Amino acid sequence: MTRTILLACLSILLVASIIIRPDEAFQASLQGLTVWWNLVFPGLLPFLTLLELMLAFGALHGFGALLQPLMRKLFRLPGEAGIAIALGWSGGFPCGAETTAALRRSETVTAPEGQRLLALTHMPSPLFMLLVVGAGFLERPAIGAAIAAAVWASALLTAFLHARFAKLKPAAANKQAQPPAAASLSRLLKQAAVAMVAARKRDGRTFGKVLGDSVTVSVYKLMAIGGFMMFGAVLVKLTQPLLPEGTPAFLLPGLLESHIGTYAAASSHFTGGLPWNAAAIAAVLSFGGLSALLQAGSAISGTGLSLKRLAATRLIQSLLAFILTLAAWKPMSSLAGRIIPTAAPAMEQPEKTGGATNAIIHAGDLHSLWPYTPVLLLLFLFILLALITASLLAAPQSKTN
Repeated sequence: MTRTILLACLSILLVASIIIRPDEAFQASLQGLTVWWNLVFPGLLPFLTLLELMLAFGALHGFGALLQPLMRKLFRLPGEAGIAIALGWSGGFPCGAETTAALRRSETVTAPEGQRLLALTHMPSPLFMLLVVGAGFLERPAIGAAIAAAVWASALLTAFLHARFAKLKPAAANKQAQPPAAASLSRLLKQAAVAMVAARKRDGRTFGKVLGDSVTVSVYKLMAIGGFMMFGAVLVKLTQPLLPEGTPAFLLPGLLESHIGTYAAASSHFTGGLPWNAAAIAAVLSFGGLSALLQAGSAISGTGLSLKRLAATRLIQSLLAFILTLAAWKPMSSLAGRIIPTAAPAMEQPEKTGGATNAIIHAGDLHSLWPYTPVLLLLFLFILLALITASLLAAPQSKTN
């Protein structure tokens, strides 16, 4: 009852604030809409549609099958958790939370395992980090890749440490002690193919139906993102006067909504220059904002998983992402310069010039991603090969007499 009364009072106060300051509320809402319409919507719609197609045809289920040995070895999770990783890391908020909740309801994972898996799968969209943040907000695609690497590394490090120090119940310990079937390259690839075929059979839709549904679902997701961005922008504008003087401009937007938080972090001017912008963006994306946490809370309702623990874990990941970005900035700049010579000047530039200085950014102003395409393709193939190799090493090999 107390929570209901508190939320009702806050809603009334928010409505009253909008009535008292309608011009500021409208301008804030318009800014959120402009950023969403000019960058987020055109940047993510084609790729979200392709992601839905990959899901319908079982590609992500195949990646999940490849991850099964790694789930047991590194994170002390059942092999079925691999599909949650694949969906969460590719689809963004709240795909990971929804998949984790489904595994928990089917009792595939225990409550402690589900809590660790939820923190690992509740991740921002890689397309948002690489395209919208890198090419749009910062106009430097290479920095988007560096931010994504920091966000992913902080999540993996947190999950790994959590798994090492987690106390396993006797049943769970016995379950982990049982070695999985011996793995070989052919067996692992066959398992991935079987998972893809099974997922395709469960879906059963024709290509035309899948394509139409994919576009519809993608637009629905983007409309929800746009609504969160507009509402978050209005809330930030109305509550900003209450903050103490000297509070970083990106802090409140980052706590409320990750999209406007990353835009605010990209627009901020730090004494340390561009590396601090990237570190702030990585921290905001790792936390995800209250809007993403509420979406996760809705997905895990009734599963016994704790939203408070997820929020605490995301704060730890946020701090790690901030530190990792600053610590690895120079090595990443050197590596980017060797792989993509055109990316070196952008990352080595100490001050941020351009990029997210105006909410109205046109497609013609964005940097071309074409020079990065071959490198990204090679990077994808390298990750796929590394994934297969790591899975083979993680699982016990069959012994021959």
